[in-house]
Amino acid sequence: MSDLRVAVVPGDGIGVEVIAEAVKALTAVANAAGKAIRMTPFDWGAERYLKSGVTLPPDSAAMLEGAFDAVLLGAMGDPRVPDNRHAADILLGLRFELDLYVNYRPIRLLHERLCPLKGARPEDVDFVVFRENTEGLYVMMGGHFKKGTADEVATEVDLNTRKGVERIVRHAFAFAERSGRGRVVMADKSNVLIHAHELWQRVFNAVAVEYPKIEARHLYVDNLALQLVREPSQFEVIVTSNMFGDIVTDLAAGLQGGLGMAASGNIHPGRLSLFEPVHGSSPPLAGKNVANPMGAILAAGLMLEHLGWTEEGERLESAVRWAVASENTTADIGGSRGTREVGDAIASRLLA
Repeated sequence: MSDLRVAVVPGDGIGVEVIAEAVKALTAVANAAGKAIRMTPFDWGAERYLKSGVTLPPDSAAMLEGAFDAVLLGAMGDPRVPDNRHAADILLGLRFELDLYVNYRPIRLLHERLCPLKGARPEDVDFVVFRENTEGLYVMMGGHFKKGTADEVATEVDLNTRKGVERIVRHAFAFAERSGRGRVVMADKSNVLIHAHELWQRVFNAVAVEYPKIEARHLYVDNLALQLVREPSQFEVIVTSNMFGDIVTDLAAGLQGGLGMAASGNIHPGRLSLFEPVHGSSPPLAGKNVANPMGAILAAGLMLEHLGWTEEGERLESAVRWAVASENTTADIGGSRGTREVGDAIASRLLA
């Protein structure tokens, strides 16, 4: 693929600042390779919603699928929208409408000084979490009864389908086989959630039979959290449900230097996919040139690898690794440089 078309949605708060640096890095790596990335900005976010009352324009998912190879998304969230309706409509709306059932979170420690675990080395923190991305508690099936009274009841439905569970579990095993990783762990809470997560157990065991060379192991999610802190080197691929994946990946991000270093892909194999840093919009930090852009740049790298630009994706990660090693970083990971200055340093490295 010689030319890429990317929809860029900067979002709110620091999302605008870090995505600008990711765009800068993408431009640099493409120029260095003699290739082209056509990036089209979209103003979907709080500002547009407050002016127009529109969160996600009608038919936006279909429009994106027809015109772009991928979406690069910034953080969403603004205190002027107290219920963050626009954020839910845009992020969850795109996930559901595009059926982005794979949430891909590589957890890779780029330098030992970033990990809070004593003695941890980069080779000890190198695993992938696959989170089911379109079902579970995030389908928002629930409601209130007698709301606002002393007898109020609130419910939320944890929706799990055979199709949904099987395709994310199968994706995890296929990835492990393709990438030469020999162990897959599935985490659930089937000792308590005896209906929904018993389904996960059955599907995981059935799919594991098809991959006899890969070690398949089950852990309850609370034990997984303990084991990630105790000995992260035992993990290579983890697959879990939507809610548990949301929690576990934030814990895992702490092992790699914090949310500012964390990147993710929201993927439907063979179709339009969406890539984003996983931190929030952090309104108090917006406009101060202090946000860490590395998660956004690494997300851009994941996007390039997903689209077949493997060498360019690896070069983006290498440039970030260099920036960490040379302390061209923001304060959250021990440096003294600003958002733009970190982006400039990485772009210069890519062009060198």
